[in-house]
Amino acid sequence: MLWFVSIILATTSNRNDSMALNASSLDTNSSLNWLERLPVRFSVMDRYILTELLMPFLFGVVAFSSIGVAIGVLFDLVRRITERGLPLTIALQVFALKLPYFVSLAFPMSILLACLMVYGRLSSDSELIALRSCGVSVYRLVAPAIAIGLVITGITFVFNEAVVPSANYQAARLLEQTINSDSPTYRDKDIVYQEFNEQKLSNGAVSRSLARIFYAQEFDGRQMKGLTVLDFSQTGINQIIKAESATWDADEKVWNFANGTIYVISSTGSYQNILRFERQRLELPRAPLDIAQSIRNPDEMTIVEMRDYLGILEQMRDQRQIRRFTLRIDQKVAFPFACLMFGLVGSTLGIRPQRSGRATGFGKSLILILSYYLLTSICEGLYYSLYQYGFFPSFLAAWLPTLLGLGMGVLLLVRLNR
Repeated sequence: MLWFVSIILATTSNRNDSMALNASSLDTNSSLNWLERLPVRFSVMDRYILTELLMPFLFGVVAFSSIGVAIGVLFDLVRRITERGLPLTIALQVFALKLPYFVSLAFPMSILLACLMVYGRLSSDSELIALRSCGVSVYRLVAPAIAIGLVITGITFVFNEAVVPSANYQAARLLEQTINSDSPTYRDKDIVYQEFNEQKLSNGAVSRSLARIFYAQEFDGRQMKGLTVLDFSQTGINQIIKAESATWDADEKVWNFANGTIYVISSTGSYQNILRFERQRLELPRAPLDIAQSIRNPDEMTIVEMRDYLGILEQMRDQRQIRRFTLRIDQKVAFPFACLMFGLVGSTLGIRPQRSGRATGFGKSLILILSYYLLTSICEGLYYSLYQYGFFPSFLAAWLPTLLGLGMGVLLLVRLNR
């Protein structure tokens, strides 16, 4: 510890006098010369704390992701192997594809564990006391933890968008195809889509009116069957289209209806004309096909995909799914910032004077993690309960646990600096 304190004394003293007196001792440490060439200047203290944080963080990622994947995937795969004959090779592929999801969940927990363990050890070994005696403020001590929290926040966000959704989707499809699940990966019946027209009024408001109702009795993964289309594009019902089946032409972006009838309705409500057809091409939106094919868990979709699907749900006026996807989008944006929050909370709790071992830091991290996820569940429940009243928006439900954690960390930091 003495060598570390001596270096900190040299690097934190006045640059006009003290650094000149200690220049000879710093020049002997050639391993620090590369820091001078970096765009961001790291002091010896920063490098020391960041190095100490690295190994506990990696340990936490391995430990927490192993626990999560064992509880969330391994037991279920073993049951499927023994009860339903799932091949071992497929089980291993599913296991590997599910692993990124639990690794992303482990990032915030690991940064909390690392900060509690490292700063707790520095405090119990009196190294923090030595640093404070050198004039290093508490704000400066937690700066490395905040920096690594920001870095892991960015990594978590990219990882959750680029790796996790695709891996989860592939795992789900592989498992369903292998065990021949009776439940299809698409909505197989009662597909309903409502299309609306929007018109801007003179006062600037937007008026929405129903344009069409699209209904299909069945969907076999390729074509719709038992279709009925009600056209409301003008006042009242203009026409009714009934057909045995319809397929989507992706090249020309039209629907190919087969074996149907078009009923043209007059303004008086009587049939004006009846047209029977074997093949008919109609320019209708692709949205009904998207609705039928988009049965995916939000964990299998990126934020962009979720926003696109949310637009379809808004057209359908499916309030239950709208609430669900709105909250999941905000949660997906807010979750990576838990890394920054846990870095701040863990470092401020670890700095407090204490005489404890690593087991205490691990215990504290478990308590804080459970509290965070409990609060997340409470906020989610409040959101669904109060959604119709508008008192608890999805943004608040998603961000409240992180904001409260950041507030607690800032409060502890200010108190410690007094």
